[in-house]
Amino acid sequence: MSRTRIAATAIGLAGALAASQAQAQSASSSEQEIVLLKQQLKMLEQKLDKLQSQTAANTAAAAKVKVEAKAEAKAEARAEAKAAVANANAAIPVKGPAPASGVVVTMPNNRPTICTADQANCVAITSRLHWDVGGYDYRPNTAATVPQKLDSGQNVRRARIGVTGKFFHDWNFALVYDFGGSSDGFGGTAPGSLPGGAVSGVENAYISYTGLKPFGGKMAIEAGIMDLPYTMDEATSSNDIMFMERASPGVIATNIAAGDFRSAAGARWFNDQLWIGGYVTGPSTGAIHSASSAAPPGTSEQYGAVARVAGNPISTKDYSVHIGANAQWLIQPPRNLIANTQTVTLSDRPELRLDPTTLISTGAIANAAGAQVYSVEAAATYGPFIVQGEYFWYNVDRTANTAVPLTGAPSLKFQGGYAQAGYVLTGEGRSYNAANAAYSGVKPAHPFSLDGGGGWGAWEIAGRFSTIDLNDQLATASGVAGGRQTVYTLALNWYVNGNVRFMLDYLHGTVSRQASPISTADVGSKFDAVAMRTQFAF
Repeated sequence: MSRTRIAATAIGLAGALAASQAQAQSASSSEQEIVLLKQQLKMLEQKLDKLQSQTAANTAAAAKVKVEAKAEAKAEARAEAKAAVANANAAIPVKGPAPASGVVVTMPNNRPTICTADQANCVAITSRLHWDVGGYDYRPNTAATVPQKLDSGQNVRRARIGVTGKFFHDWNFALVYDFGGSSDGFGGTAPGSLPGGAVSGVENAYISYTGLKPFGGKMAIEAGIMDLPYTMDEATSSNDIMFMERASPGVIATNIAAGDFRSAAGARWFNDQLWIGGYVTGPSTGAIHSASSAAPPGTSEQYGAVARVAGNPISTKDYSVHIGANAQWLIQPPRNLIANTQTVTLSDRPELRLDPTTLISTGAIANAAGAQVYSVEAAATYGPFIVQGEYFWYNVDRTANTAVPLTGAPSLKFQGGYAQAGYVLTGEGRSYNAANAAYSGVKPAHPFSLDGGGGWGAWEIAGRFSTIDLNDQLATASGVAGGRQTVYTLALNWYVNGNVRFMLDYLHGTVSRQASPISTADVGSKFDAVAMRTQFAF
Protein backbone atom coordinates (compact mmCIF):
# COMPACT_ATOMS: atom_id res chain seq x y z
CA MET A 1 0.00 0.00 0.00
CA SER A 2 1.38 3.40 -0.96
CA ARG A 3 1.89 6.27 1.48
CA THR A 4 -0.65 8.48 -0.41
CA ARG A 5 -3.37 5.91 0.02
CA ILE A 6 -2.67 5.52 3.72
CA ALA A 7 -2.72 9.29 4.22
CA ALA A 8 -6.06 9.63 2.41
CA THR A 9 -7.59 6.94 4.58
CA ALA A 10 -6.30 8.69 7.73
CA ILE A 11 -7.68 12.04 6.61
CA GLY A 12 -11.06 10.45 5.86
CA LEU A 13 -11.20 8.87 9.30
CA ALA A 14 -10.20 12.12 10.92
CA GLY A 15 -12.98 13.92 9.03
CA ALA A 16 -15.47 11.28 10.04
CA LEU A 17 -14.36 11.59 13.65
CA ALA A 18 -14.74 15.36 13.56
CA ALA A 19 -18.21 15.02 12.05
CA SER A 20 -19.16 12.47 14.69
CA GLN A 21 -17.97 14.75 17.47
CA ALA A 22 -19.95 17.62 15.98
CA GLN A 23 -22.97 15.47 15.78
CA ALA A 24 -22.35 14.25 19.36
CA GLN A 25 -22.13 17.75 20.60
CA SER A 26 -25.10 18.80 18.62
CA ALA A 27 -27.04 15.60 19.14
CA SER A 28 -25.57 14.71 22.51
CA SER A 29 -24.23 11.25 21.21
CA SER A 30 -23.12 8.71 23.65
CA GLU A 31 -19.61 8.67 25.04
CA GLN A 32 -19.12 5.08 24.01
CA GLU A 33 -19.05 5.95 20.31
CA ILE A 34 -16.26 8.44 20.81
CA VAL A 35 -14.13 5.91 22.60
CA LEU A 36 -14.65 3.44 19.81
CA LEU A 37 -13.61 5.92 17.19
CA LYS A 38 -10.46 6.80 19.15
CA GLN A 39 -9.51 3.16 19.30
CA GLN A 40 -9.98 2.81 15.55
CA LEU A 41 -7.87 5.90 14.96
CA LYS A 42 -5.06 4.50 17.16
CA MET A 43 -5.15 1.23 15.31
CA LEU A 44 -4.88 3.07 12.02
CA GLU A 45 -1.86 5.01 13.31
CA GLN A 46 -0.14 1.78 14.43
CA LYS A 47 -0.88 0.22 11.09
CA LEU A 48 0.53 3.29 9.38
CA ASP A 49 3.74 3.04 11.45
CA LYS A 50 4.04 -0.66 10.69
CA LEU A 51 3.58 -0.05 6.98
CA GLN A 52 6.26 2.67 7.06
CA SER A 53 8.73 0.38 8.86
CA GLN A 54 8.03 -2.43 6.43
CA THR A 55 8.52 -0.08 3.49
CA ALA A 56 11.91 1.07 4.85
CA ALA A 57 12.96 -2.54 5.44
CA ASN A 58 11.90 -3.51 1.94
CA THR A 59 13.88 -0.60 0.50
CA ALA A 60 17.04 -1.60 2.43
CA ALA A 61 16.62 -5.22 1.44
CA ALA A 62 16.19 -4.24 -2.17
CA ALA A 63 19.35 -2.11 -2.02
CA LYS A 64 21.30 -5.00 -0.42
CA VAL A 65 20.07 -7.41 -3.03
CA LYS A 66 21.10 -4.94 -5.71
CA VAL A 67 24.59 -4.59 -4.25
CA GLU A 68 24.99 -8.34 -3.87
CA ALA A 69 23.80 -8.88 -7.39
CA LYS A 70 26.26 -6.32 -8.65
CA ALA A 71 29.11 -7.94 -6.72
CA GLU A 72 28.10 -11.35 -7.97
CA ALA A 73 28.05 -10.04 -11.50
CA LYS A 74 31.54 -8.62 -11.07
CA ALA A 75 32.79 -11.88 -9.63
CA GLU A 76 31.29 -13.78 -12.53
CA ALA A 77 32.92 -11.33 -14.94
CA ARG A 78 36.28 -11.82 -13.30
CA ALA A 79 35.93 -15.58 -13.40
CA GLU A 80 34.98 -15.42 -17.05
CA ALA A 81 38.00 -13.16 -17.76
CA LYS A 82 40.35 -15.52 -15.93
CA ALA A 83 38.92 -18.45 -17.80
CA ALA A 84 39.42 -16.61 -21.07
CA VAL A 85 43.04 -15.80 -20.19
CA ALA A 86 43.66 -19.38 -19.11
CA ASN A 87 42.18 -20.67 -22.33
CA ALA A 88 44.33 -18.23 -24.30
CA ASN A 89 47.48 -19.29 -22.44
CA ALA A 90 46.61 -22.91 -22.96
CA ALA A 91 46.48 -22.25 -26.66
CA ILE A 92 50.08 -20.86 -26.63
CA PRO A 93 52.91 -23.48 -26.43
CA VAL A 94 54.79 -23.18 -23.11
CA LYS A 95 58.64 -23.49 -23.20
CA GLY A 96 59.62 -26.31 -20.87
CA PRO A 97 62.76 -26.42 -18.70
CA ALA A 98 66.08 -26.57 -20.62
CA PRO A 99 67.35 -30.13 -20.93
CA ALA A 100 70.52 -31.00 -19.06
CA SER A 101 73.62 -29.93 -21.03
CA GLY A 102 75.75 -32.66 -22.58
CA VAL A 103 79.02 -30.76 -21.96
CA VAL A 104 80.65 -28.90 -19.10
CA VAL A 105 83.04 -26.02 -19.80
CA THR A 106 85.64 -25.21 -17.13
CA MET A 107 88.87 -23.21 -16.86
CA PRO A 108 91.26 -25.07 -14.51
CA ASN A 109 94.30 -22.80 -14.07
CA ASN A 110 92.85 -20.74 -16.96
CA ARG A 111 93.09 -23.67 -19.40
CA PRO A 112 89.91 -23.85 -21.54
CA THR A 113 88.50 -27.34 -21.00
CA ILE A 114 85.38 -29.00 -22.39
CA CYS A 115 84.15 -32.26 -20.86
CA THR A 116 81.07 -34.40 -21.12
CA ALA A 117 78.76 -34.22 -18.11
CA ASP A 118 80.08 -37.53 -16.77
CA GLN A 119 83.72 -36.34 -17.13
CA ALA A 120 84.52 -39.38 -19.26
CA ASN A 121 85.66 -37.36 -22.28
CA CYS A 122 87.57 -34.08 -22.20
CA VAL A 123 89.56 -31.84 -24.52
CA ALA A 124 91.61 -28.84 -23.40
CA ILE A 125 93.68 -26.16 -25.10
CA THR A 126 97.23 -25.82 -23.79
CA SER A 127 99.92 -23.28 -24.61
CA ARG A 128 103.18 -21.81 -23.37
CA LEU A 129 105.49 -18.99 -24.42
CA HIS A 130 109.09 -18.57 -23.22
CA TRP A 131 110.61 -15.40 -24.68
CA ASP A 132 114.25 -14.72 -23.78
CA VAL A 133 116.25 -11.49 -24.01
CA GLY A 134 119.84 -11.01 -22.90
CA GLY A 135 123.49 -10.64 -23.72
CA TYR A 136 126.96 -12.16 -23.32
CA ASP A 137 130.28 -10.81 -22.21
CA TYR A 138 132.29 -13.49 -24.03
CA ARG A 139 136.09 -13.60 -23.75
CA PRO A 140 138.03 -16.15 -25.87
CA ASN A 141 141.35 -17.15 -24.32
CA THR A 142 143.29 -16.96 -27.59
CA ALA A 143 142.84 -16.09 -31.24
CA ALA A 144 142.60 -19.81 -31.97
CA THR A 145 139.46 -20.17 -29.84
CA VAL A 146 136.31 -21.01 -31.77
CA PRO A 147 134.04 -19.14 -31.64
CA GLN A 148 135.50 -15.68 -31.20
CA LYS A 149 132.17 -14.05 -30.46
CA LEU A 150 128.66 -14.85 -29.18
CA ASP A 151 125.60 -13.00 -30.39
CA SER A 152 123.39 -11.20 -27.87
CA GLY A 153 119.71 -10.56 -28.54
CA GLN A 154 116.45 -12.41 -28.16
CA ASN A 155 115.04 -15.86 -28.78
CA VAL A 156 111.56 -17.33 -28.74
CA ARG A 157 112.72 -20.35 -26.81
CA ARG A 158 109.34 -22.06 -26.77
CA ALA A 159 106.04 -21.13 -28.41
CA ARG A 160 103.73 -24.11 -28.10
CA ILE A 161 100.04 -24.60 -28.62
CA GLY A 162 97.99 -27.74 -28.80
CA VAL A 163 95.29 -29.89 -27.28
CA THR A 164 95.27 -32.50 -24.56
CA GLY A 165 92.44 -34.65 -23.25
CA LYS A 166 90.98 -38.09 -22.74
CA PHE A 167 88.42 -40.51 -24.20
CA PHE A 168 86.25 -42.82 -22.08
CA HIS A 169 88.12 -42.02 -18.84
CA ASP A 170 91.27 -44.04 -19.60
CA TRP A 171 92.54 -43.03 -23.06
CA ASN A 172 94.65 -39.88 -22.77
CA PHE A 173 96.12 -37.95 -25.68
CA ALA A 174 98.13 -34.85 -26.54
CA LEU A 175 98.93 -33.04 -29.77
CA VAL A 176 101.24 -30.04 -29.31
CA TYR A 177 103.23 -28.07 -31.89
CA ASP A 178 106.21 -25.87 -31.04
CA PHE A 179 106.76 -22.76 -33.15
CA GLY A 180 109.72 -21.64 -31.01
CA GLY A 181 113.32 -22.73 -30.71
CA SER A 182 114.25 -20.59 -33.70
CA SER A 183 117.93 -20.42 -32.76
CA ASP A 184 118.38 -24.02 -31.72
CA GLY A 185 119.74 -25.11 -35.11
CA PHE A 186 121.26 -23.79 -38.31
CA GLY A 187 119.40 -23.67 -41.61
CA GLY A 188 120.68 -24.23 -45.11
CA THR A 189 121.44 -27.11 -47.42
CA ALA A 190 124.83 -28.12 -46.00
CA PRO A 191 125.15 -31.80 -45.09
CA GLY A 192 123.60 -32.44 -41.71
CA SER A 193 121.39 -29.35 -41.79
CA LEU A 194 117.68 -29.58 -41.33
CA PRO A 195 115.40 -27.57 -43.63
CA GLY A 196 114.46 -24.39 -41.78
CA GLY A 197 117.28 -24.85 -39.33
CA ALA A 198 115.17 -25.37 -36.23
CA VAL A 199 114.00 -28.16 -33.99
CA SER A 200 110.52 -26.67 -34.00
CA GLY A 201 107.89 -29.18 -34.90
CA VAL A 202 105.64 -31.77 -33.34
CA GLU A 203 106.55 -31.68 -29.66
CA ASN A 204 103.83 -34.03 -28.41
CA ALA A 205 101.70 -36.47 -30.36
CA TYR A 206 100.94 -39.49 -28.23
CA ILE A 207 98.22 -41.65 -26.74
CA SER A 208 98.32 -43.15 -23.25
CA TYR A 209 96.15 -45.82 -21.63
CA THR A 210 95.68 -45.54 -17.85
CA GLY A 211 92.96 -48.11 -17.21
CA LEU A 212 95.26 -50.61 -15.50
CA LYS A 213 96.00 -50.10 -11.79
CA PRO A 214 98.16 -53.05 -10.66
CA PHE A 215 99.70 -53.42 -7.20
CA GLY A 216 97.63 -50.60 -5.75
CA GLY A 217 99.22 -47.98 -7.98
CA LYS A 218 98.60 -46.31 -11.34
CA MET A 219 99.97 -47.36 -14.70
CA ALA A 220 100.30 -45.59 -18.04
CA ILE A 221 101.05 -47.42 -21.28
CA GLU A 222 101.90 -44.85 -23.96
CA ALA A 223 103.37 -44.38 -27.40
CA GLY A 224 104.07 -41.56 -29.82
CA ILE A 225 106.09 -38.34 -29.67
CA MET A 226 106.50 -37.29 -26.03
CA ASP A 227 108.63 -35.72 -23.31
CA LEU A 228 110.19 -38.68 -21.56
CA PRO A 229 110.42 -38.37 -17.75
CA TYR A 230 114.05 -39.48 -17.87
CA THR A 231 116.24 -37.73 -15.24
CA MET A 232 114.74 -35.55 -12.55
CA ASP A 233 115.50 -32.26 -14.29
CA GLU A 234 113.88 -33.44 -17.51
CA ALA A 235 110.87 -34.80 -15.61
CA THR A 236 110.29 -31.27 -14.27
CA SER A 237 108.26 -29.15 -16.68
CA SER A 238 110.09 -26.30 -18.39
CA ASN A 239 107.36 -24.10 -16.90
CA ASP A 240 108.56 -25.03 -13.40
CA ILE A 241 112.38 -25.30 -13.54
CA MET A 242 114.27 -22.79 -11.37
CA PHE A 243 116.55 -21.58 -14.19
CA MET A 244 115.97 -20.57 -17.79
CA GLU A 245 117.82 -23.65 -19.02
CA ARG A 246 118.52 -27.06 -17.55
CA ALA A 247 122.11 -27.89 -16.62
CA SER A 248 124.38 -29.06 -19.46
CA PRO A 249 125.15 -32.54 -18.02
CA GLY A 250 121.46 -33.49 -18.14
CA VAL A 251 120.87 -31.90 -21.55
CA ILE A 252 123.79 -33.83 -23.07
CA ALA A 253 122.44 -37.06 -21.60
CA THR A 254 118.86 -36.64 -22.81
CA ASN A 255 119.97 -35.61 -26.30
CA ILE A 256 121.43 -39.06 -26.91
CA ALA A 257 118.21 -41.12 -26.86
CA ALA A 258 115.64 -39.28 -24.72
CA GLY A 259 114.48 -35.68 -24.20
CA ASP A 260 111.78 -33.61 -25.89
CA PHE A 261 110.34 -34.35 -29.35
CA ARG A 262 111.35 -38.00 -28.95
CA SER A 263 109.49 -40.91 -30.51
CA ALA A 264 108.97 -43.58 -27.87
CA ALA A 265 106.80 -46.39 -26.58
CA GLY A 266 106.73 -47.74 -23.07
CA ALA A 267 105.07 -47.74 -19.67
CA ARG A 268 105.37 -46.22 -16.21
CA TRP A 269 103.93 -47.37 -12.90
CA PHE A 270 103.73 -45.17 -9.84
CA ASN A 271 102.12 -44.50 -6.50
CA ASP A 272 102.76 -41.77 -3.94
CA GLN A 273 106.19 -43.15 -2.96
CA LEU A 274 107.60 -45.05 -5.96
CA TRP A 275 107.98 -44.51 -9.73
CA ILE A 276 109.20 -47.16 -12.20
CA GLY A 277 109.30 -46.65 -15.96
CA GLY A 278 110.91 -47.87 -19.16
CA TYR A 279 110.67 -46.86 -22.83
CA VAL A 280 112.01 -47.87 -26.19
CA THR A 281 113.01 -44.73 -28.10
CA GLY A 282 113.55 -43.70 -31.69
CA PRO A 283 114.61 -40.51 -33.48
CA SER A 284 113.38 -37.03 -32.62
CA THR A 285 110.91 -35.20 -34.82
CA GLY A 286 112.72 -33.45 -37.66
CA ALA A 287 115.22 -36.27 -38.08
CA ILE A 288 115.97 -37.33 -41.64
CA HIS A 289 113.85 -40.25 -42.86
CA SER A 290 115.29 -40.60 -46.34
CA ALA A 291 117.70 -43.39 -47.26
CA SER A 292 118.81 -41.79 -50.53
CA SER A 293 118.86 -38.03 -49.97
CA ALA A 294 122.20 -36.44 -50.82
CA ALA A 295 121.82 -33.09 -49.02
CA PRO A 296 121.15 -33.62 -46.23
CA PRO A 297 122.52 -37.16 -46.54
CA GLY A 298 120.19 -40.10 -46.20
CA THR A 299 120.35 -41.58 -42.71
CA SER A 300 118.96 -44.64 -41.02
CA GLU A 301 116.91 -44.05 -37.90
CA GLN A 302 118.37 -44.62 -34.47
CA TYR A 303 116.78 -46.55 -31.63
CA GLY A 304 117.52 -46.91 -27.95
CA ALA A 305 115.96 -47.35 -24.52
CA VAL A 306 115.68 -45.59 -21.17
CA ALA A 307 114.77 -46.77 -17.67
CA ARG A 308 114.23 -44.93 -14.42
CA VAL A 309 113.46 -45.85 -10.83
CA ALA A 310 112.71 -43.00 -8.40
CA GLY A 311 110.82 -42.44 -5.21
CA ASN A 312 109.70 -40.12 -2.49
CA PRO A 313 110.33 -42.30 0.59
CA ILE A 314 110.00 -39.43 3.07
CA SER A 315 107.08 -37.09 2.61
CA THR A 316 105.38 -34.92 5.21
CA LYS A 317 103.56 -31.62 5.15
CA ASP A 318 106.77 -29.70 5.93
CA TYR A 319 109.58 -31.70 4.32
CA SER A 320 110.30 -34.48 1.81
CA VAL A 321 113.18 -36.49 0.31
CA HIS A 322 113.52 -37.83 -3.25
CA ILE A 323 116.05 -40.32 -4.65
CA GLY A 324 116.38 -42.10 -7.97
CA ALA A 325 118.56 -43.73 -10.63
CA ASN A 326 118.48 -43.69 -14.44
CA ALA A 327 119.92 -45.68 -17.32
CA GLN A 328 119.96 -44.96 -21.05
CA TRP A 329 121.16 -47.03 -23.98
CA LEU A 330 121.70 -45.91 -27.55
CA ILE A 331 121.41 -49.34 -29.14
CA GLN A 332 121.69 -48.33 -32.80
CA PRO A 333 123.13 -44.89 -33.65
CA PRO A 334 121.94 -43.19 -36.84
CA ARG A 335 124.03 -44.20 -39.89
CA ASN A 336 124.91 -41.93 -42.78
CA LEU A 337 123.96 -44.08 -45.76
CA ILE A 338 125.80 -41.88 -48.28
CA ALA A 339 129.20 -41.64 -46.57
CA ASN A 340 128.78 -44.95 -44.73
CA THR A 341 129.62 -43.42 -41.36
CA GLN A 342 128.11 -43.93 -37.94
CA THR A 343 128.78 -41.20 -35.40
CA VAL A 344 127.62 -39.81 -32.06
CA THR A 345 128.18 -36.23 -30.86
CA LEU A 346 127.98 -34.98 -27.27
CA SER A 347 127.69 -31.19 -26.98
CA ASP A 348 125.73 -28.32 -25.46
CA ARG A 349 125.44 -24.55 -25.44
CA PRO A 350 126.59 -22.63 -22.33
CA GLU A 351 123.25 -23.12 -20.49
CA LEU A 352 121.69 -20.25 -22.44
CA ARG A 353 120.01 -20.27 -25.87
CA LEU A 354 120.39 -16.72 -27.17
CA ASP A 355 123.24 -17.93 -29.39
CA PRO A 356 123.07 -21.56 -30.57
CA THR A 357 126.85 -22.01 -30.71
CA THR A 358 128.22 -24.84 -28.58
CA LEU A 359 131.34 -24.17 -26.50
CA ILE A 360 131.97 -27.81 -25.54
CA SER A 361 131.68 -30.67 -28.02
CA THR A 362 133.24 -34.05 -28.66
CA GLY A 363 132.72 -33.57 -32.36
CA ALA A 364 131.44 -36.51 -34.37
CA ILE A 365 132.80 -39.63 -32.64
CA ALA A 366 133.52 -42.08 -35.46
CA ASN A 367 132.53 -45.75 -35.50
CA ALA A 368 130.08 -45.32 -32.63
CA ALA A 369 128.43 -48.67 -32.07
CA GLY A 370 126.36 -47.42 -29.16
CA ALA A 371 126.32 -45.31 -26.04
CA GLN A 372 125.23 -45.65 -22.43
CA VAL A 373 124.46 -43.11 -19.73
CA TYR A 374 123.98 -43.94 -16.06
CA SER A 375 122.96 -41.38 -13.46
CA VAL A 376 121.74 -40.86 -9.91
CA GLU A 377 119.44 -38.14 -8.61
CA ALA A 378 118.45 -36.74 -5.24
CA ALA A 379 116.38 -33.86 -3.91
CA ALA A 380 114.87 -32.62 -0.66
CA THR A 381 112.49 -29.91 0.45
CA TYR A 382 111.96 -28.16 3.75
CA GLY A 383 109.14 -25.64 3.64
CA PRO A 384 110.03 -23.06 0.96
CA PHE A 385 113.58 -24.47 0.54
CA ILE A 386 114.58 -27.04 -2.09
CA VAL A 387 117.89 -28.66 -2.99
CA GLN A 388 118.44 -30.94 -5.99
CA GLY A 389 121.29 -32.62 -7.80
CA GLU A 390 122.20 -35.26 -10.39
CA TYR A 391 125.41 -36.88 -11.59
CA PHE A 392 126.00 -38.61 -14.95
CA TRP A 393 128.46 -41.11 -16.39
CA TYR A 394 128.65 -41.40 -20.19
CA ASN A 395 130.17 -44.20 -22.25
CA VAL A 396 130.54 -44.35 -26.04
CA ASP A 397 131.47 -47.65 -27.72
CA ARG A 398 133.59 -47.33 -30.86
CA THR A 399 133.41 -50.82 -32.30
CA ALA A 400 131.24 -50.22 -35.37
CA ASN A 401 132.76 -51.45 -38.63
CA THR A 402 132.41 -48.61 -41.12
CA ALA A 403 135.85 -48.78 -42.75
CA VAL A 404 136.56 -45.34 -41.28
CA PRO A 405 139.86 -44.83 -39.42
CA LEU A 406 140.12 -45.60 -35.71
CA THR A 407 138.41 -48.92 -36.13
CA GLY A 408 138.32 -50.81 -32.86
CA ALA A 409 139.31 -47.81 -30.73
CA PRO A 410 138.66 -48.07 -26.98
CA SER A 411 135.41 -46.77 -25.52
CA LEU A 412 135.22 -43.16 -24.39
CA LYS A 413 134.10 -42.16 -20.90
CA PHE A 414 132.87 -38.76 -19.76
CA GLN A 415 131.14 -37.43 -16.66
CA GLY A 416 129.41 -34.41 -15.20
CA GLY A 417 126.75 -33.23 -12.81
CA TYR A 418 125.04 -30.31 -11.12
CA ALA A 419 123.74 -29.17 -7.75
CA GLN A 420 121.15 -26.47 -7.25
CA ALA A 421 119.10 -24.91 -4.48
CA GLY A 422 116.19 -22.51 -4.29
CA TYR A 423 114.32 -20.57 -1.62
CA VAL A 424 110.89 -18.96 -1.99
CA LEU A 425 111.06 -15.65 -0.13
CA THR A 426 107.28 -15.41 0.20
CA GLY A 427 106.97 -18.79 1.90
CA GLU A 428 105.38 -21.01 -0.76
CA GLY A 429 106.71 -24.52 -1.32
CA ARG A 430 106.91 -26.99 -4.21
CA SER A 431 104.54 -29.97 -4.19
CA TYR A 432 105.56 -33.43 -5.36
CA ASN A 433 104.26 -34.71 -8.69
CA ALA A 434 104.06 -38.49 -8.27
CA ALA A 435 103.12 -39.06 -11.95
CA ASN A 436 106.56 -37.84 -13.08
CA ALA A 437 108.55 -38.32 -9.84
CA ALA A 438 109.59 -34.68 -9.70
CA TYR A 439 108.64 -31.47 -7.95
CA SER A 440 106.06 -29.09 -9.40
CA GLY A 441 106.40 -25.34 -9.69
CA VAL A 442 105.66 -22.54 -7.25
CA LYS A 443 102.02 -21.41 -7.01
CA PRO A 444 101.76 -17.95 -5.43
CA ALA A 445 99.48 -17.80 -2.41
CA HIS A 446 98.69 -14.16 -3.17
CA PRO A 447 98.78 -13.46 -6.93
CA PHE A 448 99.94 -10.02 -7.95
CA SER A 449 97.19 -7.43 -8.26
CA LEU A 450 96.99 -3.66 -7.82
CA ASP A 451 93.51 -3.99 -6.33
CA GLY A 452 93.15 -3.45 -2.61
CA GLY A 453 92.92 -7.16 -1.84
CA GLY A 454 95.75 -8.24 -4.15
CA GLY A 455 99.25 -9.42 -3.31
CA TRP A 456 102.72 -9.38 -4.86
CA GLY A 457 102.89 -12.95 -6.14
CA ALA A 458 105.73 -15.28 -5.12
CA TRP A 459 109.45 -14.45 -5.22
CA GLU A 460 112.21 -17.05 -5.43
CA ILE A 461 116.02 -16.93 -5.39
CA ALA A 462 118.13 -19.83 -6.66
CA GLY A 463 121.71 -20.83 -7.33
CA ARG A 464 123.33 -23.64 -9.32
CA PHE A 465 126.75 -25.12 -9.97
CA SER A 466 127.25 -27.42 -12.96
CA THR A 467 130.26 -29.08 -14.51
CA ILE A 468 130.77 -31.38 -17.50
CA ASP A 469 133.99 -32.95 -18.72
CA LEU A 470 134.09 -34.13 -22.34
CA ASN A 471 137.80 -34.92 -22.39
CA ASP A 472 139.07 -38.48 -22.48
CA GLN A 473 142.30 -40.25 -23.46
CA LEU A 474 144.14 -36.97 -23.98
CA ALA A 475 147.67 -37.17 -25.34
CA THR A 476 146.64 -40.12 -27.54
CA ALA A 477 145.54 -40.16 -31.16
CA SER A 478 142.32 -41.95 -30.20
CA GLY A 479 141.39 -39.42 -27.52
CA VAL A 480 138.73 -36.72 -27.56
CA ALA A 481 139.25 -33.13 -26.44
CA GLY A 482 135.67 -31.94 -26.04
CA GLY A 483 136.49 -29.49 -23.25
CA ARG A 484 135.49 -29.01 -19.64
CA GLN A 485 132.76 -26.50 -18.82
CA THR A 486 131.90 -25.05 -15.42
CA VAL A 487 128.98 -22.68 -14.97
CA TYR A 488 127.71 -20.82 -11.90
CA THR A 489 124.17 -19.45 -12.17
CA LEU A 490 122.14 -17.14 -9.95
CA ALA A 491 118.43 -16.61 -10.51
CA LEU A 492 115.61 -14.38 -9.34
CA ASN A 493 112.11 -15.56 -10.26
CA TRP A 494 108.85 -13.66 -9.89
CA TYR A 495 105.71 -15.81 -10.05
CA VAL A 496 103.10 -13.17 -10.83
CA ASN A 497 100.24 -15.67 -10.68
CA GLY A 498 99.57 -19.24 -11.69
CA ASN A 499 100.13 -18.45 -15.37
CA VAL A 500 102.75 -15.71 -15.65
CA ARG A 501 106.40 -15.75 -14.55
CA PHE A 502 109.43 -13.52 -15.06
CA MET A 503 112.95 -14.97 -14.71
CA LEU A 504 116.28 -13.17 -14.39
CA ASP A 505 119.49 -15.24 -14.66
CA TYR A 506 123.14 -14.34 -14.28
CA LEU A 507 125.75 -16.87 -15.51
CA HIS A 508 129.50 -17.02 -15.07
CA GLY A 509 131.20 -19.76 -17.05
CA THR A 510 134.63 -21.14 -17.84
CA VAL A 511 135.50 -23.49 -20.68
CA SER A 512 138.89 -25.22 -20.49
CA ARG A 513 139.76 -26.76 -23.83
CA GLN A 514 142.80 -27.74 -25.83
CA ALA A 515 143.10 -27.72 -29.59
CA SER A 516 143.17 -31.51 -30.00
CA PRO A 517 143.83 -34.65 -27.97
CA ILE A 518 147.52 -34.36 -28.76
CA SER A 519 147.86 -30.56 -28.81
CA THR A 520 147.76 -28.60 -25.57
CA ALA A 521 147.18 -25.26 -27.31
CA ASP A 522 144.59 -23.27 -25.34
CA VAL A 523 141.32 -22.73 -27.20
CA GLY A 524 139.19 -22.16 -24.12
CA SER A 525 137.07 -19.18 -23.13
CA LYS A 526 135.25 -17.40 -20.32
CA PHE A 527 131.89 -15.71 -20.34
CA ASP A 528 129.36 -13.84 -18.27
CA ALA A 529 125.74 -13.50 -19.33
CA VAL A 530 122.56 -11.85 -18.15
CA ALA A 531 119.20 -12.92 -19.53
CA MET A 532 115.53 -12.45 -18.77
CA ARG A 533 112.59 -14.66 -19.66
CA THR A 534 108.96 -13.64 -20.01
CA GLN A 535 106.71 -16.68 -19.63
CA PHE A 536 103.05 -17.52 -19.73
CA ALA A 537 101.51 -20.97 -19.72
CA PHE A 538 98.14 -22.63 -19.33
